[in-house]
Amino acid sequence: MSNERPSDLSLFLDILHTLEAIDAPYMIIGAFAAAVYGITRVTYDIDIVVDLSDEHIEALVAAYPPPRYYADPVQMRDCIRLGTMFNIIDTSRGEKADLVPLTMASPYRRAFRRRVRQSVEVPGAKPFEVWCARPDDVIVGKLMAWAEGRSRKHETDIYEMMVFRYLGADPEQSAVFDEAYLDAKARTLGVDVVALWEAIKEAARREASRIEP
Repeated sequence: MSNERPSDLSLFLDILHTLEAIDAPYMIIGAFAAAVYGITRVTYDIDIVVDLSDEHIEALVAAYPPPRYYADPVQMRDCIRLGTMFNIIDTSRGEKADLVPLTMASPYRRAFRRRVRQSVEVPGAKPFEVWCARPDDVIVGKLMAWAEGRSRKHETDIYEMMVFRYLGADPEQSAVFDEAYLDAKARTLGVDVVALWEAIKEAARREASRIEP
């Protein structure tokens, strides 16, 4: 993680603390999750999948009251029912956090069941624990995103995560990392994704071999 805390992340980080406090099921995915697993790209977004009950919704609304905040319980319930994103807005800072209901994120249901606790370091405070997608599930999401838009950032993120994995930088993560699952998932996404995935693995292995003493 970066040693500097961008102001853009303040609302997201506060929401993570709130979700922890109200015991709401959630999971971090995307680039912020990937930063836990070895990527160096600076990201100002946290993608959060949530599975909220009415009790959780009411607790969120109470935690982010108007006029400073926009946290509409009707919008939350409608978006959960329809499977669309909803947001919490800090009007004083001009920051918006998008939350993804699990009803929208069907490809992430398996990942949600397998989510793990990870430590996030916030400068000026003690590290705190969050629920995060496993590294192999983060890569699945990035392969899916690459298949949709061919964005170079997803290639780079996957590559850096795989170098981290082949270096064995985190033995606990390496022990549960399911590369065969990723191989199978890549095949379901098409020949272009398989070619990309195999090329990234090979490049990451070479880089890890070069770095290792």
